[in-house]
Amino acid sequence: MKGGSTKKAARTKSGEMEREYDFESMPGGVRGKYAEYLRVGAKLVVLDEDVAEAFPTSAAVNEALRVVLQAAACVRRPRKPRVKGPTRSGK
Repeated sequence: MKGGSTKKAARTKSGEMEREYDFESMPGGVRGKYAEYLRVGAKLVVLDEDVAEAFPTSAAVNEALRVVLQAAACVRRPRKPRVKGPTRSGK
């Protein structure tokens, strides 16, 4: 092996995150890589794990949500205008 110990030995319980990470020492990272994309209006949504497993890509999630929106639009009924009644103060 090439000098030094591996980070694997320092990991906490299986899969848990470390208390701190030194990102400067990690190769390949680019600061702000997606900053402009998020700034122009992208919406970030975190899915529960069981829901995320059902969708292989973000495109699949978007397609499913569009179907739900179309179905909801088909069953919406026009709202009746509310009739204003007397207020609690009696005015």
